[in-house]
Amino acid sequence: MTLPAGTRLGPYEILAQIGAGGMGEVYKARDTRLERTVAVKVLPQHLSSSPEVRQRFEREAKTISQLSHPHICALYDVGREGEHEYLVMELLEGETLLDRLAKGPLPLDQTLRLGVEIADALDKAHRQGIVHRDLKPANVMLTRSGVKLLDFGLAKTMTPAMQQSSLTALPTQQGLTQEGTILGTFQYMAPEQLEGKEADGRTDVFAFGAVLYEMATGKKAFSAPSQASLITAIMSSEPAPISSVQPTSPAALDRVVRTCLAKDPEERWQSASDLKRELRWVGEASQAGAPAQGAAPPRRAGGSRYAWPIALLCAAAALALALGLWRARLTLPAPVHSFLLPPEKTAFELTGDESAPPAISPDGERIVFGASGKLWVQSLSTGATTALPSTGRGEFPFWSPDSRSIGFFAGGKLRTMEASGGSIQIVCDAPTPRGGTWGRGGVIVFAPDFRGGLSRVAAAGGAPAPVTTIDTKHHSTHRWPWFLPDGKHFLYLAANHANPKSDESGIYVGSLDGGQPRRLLSSYGSVESVPGWLLSIRDGSLIATPFDENSGTTSGQGVRVAADVNFDTGVWRGVFTASRTGVLAYQLAREGAGGQLTWLDLNGHLLGTVGERNESYALRLSPDGRRASVIQGDPNNDIWIYELERGVRARLTTDAQVIPSPLWSPDGSELAYVGGAAVAENPEYVLAAIPAYGSGEKKVILRSKVRIEPTDWSRDGRYIVFDRGNIGAADIWAVALAEPDKPFPLVQSPFLDTNGLFSPDGRWVAYVSQQTGDFEVYVTAFPRGGARYQVSGSGGRLPLWSPDGKTLYFIGANNMLMAAEVDGNSARFEIRSPKALFPLTLFIGPRLANAYAIAPDGKRLLADSLGDVAAPRIALVANWPSSLPK
Repeated sequence: MTLPAGTRLGPYEILAQIGAGGMGEVYKARDTRLERTVAVKVLPQHLSSSPEVRQRFEREAKTISQLSHPHICALYDVGREGEHEYLVMELLEGETLLDRLAKGPLPLDQTLRLGVEIADALDKAHRQGIVHRDLKPANVMLTRSGVKLLDFGLAKTMTPAMQQSSLTALPTQQGLTQEGTILGTFQYMAPEQLEGKEADGRTDVFAFGAVLYEMATGKKAFSAPSQASLITAIMSSEPAPISSVQPTSPAALDRVVRTCLAKDPEERWQSASDLKRELRWVGEASQAGAPAQGAAPPRRAGGSRYAWPIALLCAAAALALALGLWRARLTLPAPVHSFLLPPEKTAFELTGDESAPPAISPDGERIVFGASGKLWVQSLSTGATTALPSTGRGEFPFWSPDSRSIGFFAGGKLRTMEASGGSIQIVCDAPTPRGGTWGRGGVIVFAPDFRGGLSRVAAAGGAPAPVTTIDTKHHSTHRWPWFLPDGKHFLYLAANHANPKSDESGIYVGSLDGGQPRRLLSSYGSVESVPGWLLSIRDGSLIATPFDENSGTTSGQGVRVAADVNFDTGVWRGVFTASRTGVLAYQLAREGAGGQLTWLDLNGHLLGTVGERNESYALRLSPDGRRASVIQGDPNNDIWIYELERGVRARLTTDAQVIPSPLWSPDGSELAYVGGAAVAENPEYVLAAIPAYGSGEKKVILRSKVRIEPTDWSRDGRYIVFDRGNIGAADIWAVALAEPDKPFPLVQSPFLDTNGLFSPDGRWVAYVSQQTGDFEVYVTAFPRGGARYQVSGSGGRLPLWSPDGKTLYFIGANNMLMAAEVDGNSARFEIRSPKALFPLTLFIGPRLANAYAIAPDGKRLLADSLGDVAAPRIALVANWPSSLPK
């Protein structure tokens, strides 16, 4: 029965009917409280007669109402007036994509732009745990401000018996006046939906692929004369390639859509975020006039055992072809794009103090990179990937000029080895390195510490000698050296920790003969040179500046090579590498960088979020659970405090240069931290405590000439435990606050020992050690130390005690949150086998700092969560110089 104008549904006054169908009616209405025009959807009685269904519907609607995104139609309210169950939504003006497609396919640029907007909306919802389940052109509104997705996630509220007539087939806006038929809904359903299986974000990805296909071609991806044959087509057939319908369409768009429409969810894009990036990449390639030759293989959640080797071989084949053409001196072909994936069951380690970003050999044949705690070498001709033995925690690898050997840093030492494997040679000390370069004369120039000048040493080993001298009035560090082809001159970054972005930071040309360095250009990041060009990062783009390697001079304006290239703000380095033969690799900057403070229960269910996503890290929860501290800065960190109930944060320190990670005192009144040592000419690390509310004097606890980093404050307030030693080679020490001049070692070994945490009763300390080659979690007695009890067995980091001390949590392999029941009441520490709880992807920041905390009630955790942000990826481009102006 149609509601007449003037009818009131709660505070909403009906103005006029917009549309009607078998699934309900939609009205234009006025919100009498807020004086705004809205759309009110009145649901049919058979969908709201059951109290259980109604309660579930209201609960889910409230969840969806929290979705705030420019490309999602806002759900304002849900209510009941008499026998009428209704939804209140944003009123939109425009036409549906269904109506627009009746006029034919969309232009390529419009398809890609709208596709990115749809993917962005899906990404937002999926991060909130909401799946659309009925994405189709009728549920996509085209407005002046762009796409608006309609009826987001409401299909979730239906019981299985209701699935035959989709709730989301209801018309919601102007122009949507017809009920979607069962065929119209089925044409966008994923195979798992048709089989009655649980839908997830990848189900929406399939539907989006079908919608994107129709946008590009004007034809449905799957069509058939009957319901049965349509289901068969979706389950077993593939649509004709887009390029066969629209010959001008780029091949990469075909690849994107085919991956969306994979029958097996594991073979699709694993997140809408991945999909959004791919569409942007296709758009950029199309705008640049270069054919997009292919897109990245989908990120797997479990995946086919053959998928990643095939993807690597395809990438290697593309590069091999391009390199062959280069060497044959044929006309330089267009750039060939592909991607480098980490080896199976590993993750790249591309940024931070202890990272191993990729480095391509000078001849362009191989690439070395770090993944899951070791170095790997991959052939770009065959795709074969080999782990380099005994390279645990290898950092900042670089190549010899003949492409046969690799230099890297580990355990506070500069090391070398043959790229094909073999024994490792220790060259000299390098406590906290910041890059190295290998010259033709058998000399390595390197930055042994994160402050100070560069040194030189024979690659065969020997005593290092200074090769640059810091002008302490302007700079505190020289880093990221890069040899020029003559083997005598090199480029390097000179910057000051106090203000690295100042005009005084820049790239200099140095010489092995010790001559006066010459300033080349202003910069606060690394550079590399290739024939004719100098590569650097500027505002997130990789820039090529004309460069004469013989004279060491630049000329002309820089040209953008690639957008969305990551810059590691923790160490001031662009994550890119280039060979002298035209091969380029770089890390794609992850969208939505940083973490989101997220409350979860111990089953992994989302309870809520705090504040906005940002790049703060080193999360610590106050003892009462009402506040949280983080650090943030580019690159010098300060302490910020979140008021968790209000979701606001305030800055506590200014120019403190905090070294992770601040500690709350047991009563929550103070925060202890170390900072400010990096810029001192004779550094002294000062552990001090400041009031947590920002007023009062700073109290010095401990001074040290050796680098220290606090990790926990005992519950009785008597002790602080801290890492002592260089990054990657630290031991665990403690200090009694009553005797601050008598710090003592707790865990000392030839291996990295870090991140000590007191048990609630103070009798034990959990920590992480690299004794086995991988990070594992151990426990030792406090304060006597001695025996160590291993908790994890297949990798473990970031341990945390439960408030009652009966459970020890840690992050295991594949980012799985693990929980081990423990008993420390006797002289021997007892441990039960850890249990996997749920995956917890955390934003760690540039250091292995704390990133989650257990609430005082022991029932929740607060995580600095990455959510569904895609794992880092490395783009490979062969013949990249051919796109630059001649």
